[in-house]
Amino acid sequence: MARSAAPMLLLLLLLLAAAAVLPARALRFDLESGHTKCISDEIKVGSMAVGKYHVVGPDSSSPDAPLPDSHRISLRVTSPYGNSMHYAENVPSGNFAFTASEAGDYLACFWAPDHKPPVSIGFEFDWRSGIAAKDWPNVAKKGQVDVMEQELRKLGETIKSIHEEMFYLREREEEMQNLNRATNSRMAWLSFLSLGICLSVAGLQLWHLKTFFERKKLL
Repeated sequence: MARSAAPMLLLLLLLLAAAAVLPARALRFDLESGHTKCISDEIKVGSMAVGKYHVVGPDSSSPDAPLPDSHRISLRVTSPYGNSMHYAENVPSGNFAFTASEAGDYLACFWAPDHKPPVSIGFEFDWRSGIAAKDWPNVAKKGQVDVMEQELRKLGETIKSIHEEMFYLREREEEMQNLNRATNSRMAWLSFLSLGICLSVAGLQLWHLKTFFERKKLL
């Protein structure tokens, strides 16, 4: 069991370290007018999540040009139980931040009004959670701390996140074990019930055959 869990913990450590060290980049999406595009992110209870988004102009050669009226998007961010965490309608850009009160997949759905003729709206979306949601360069700048102290803080947050993730995985494993025990118990009762039904049917068949032969005076 320990050997099988070691690769998973090593992979988790590498992913968290990469999230803490590598800078996050915004993702570029294209959204057709009248359509919806949804993006999900699994967030733990108590983790911070931040996001920012903005519409990209249709003319890449003039990025500072004013956006057409058709280039507006709407966004709703919902929790795993359907609670609204952020809502914006017909905006060129925006941002949000919240602390997760529910564990699971949070859903961010973008949509654009229907236009005739249809238009394609490009937008960039940067969504971070957990350690990646902390703005470490600004923390270092505001606190005027040196590079070593900043790295120690990042390492401490990484260790804390790994510790919480291990407890979360342990709880999930315990839930799965309880589910397996309950399933095995139900299957055992079902097997005994099936055996009882088979024996009852066999007894009825023997009784019927005995009665038939007695009526025919063969016994």
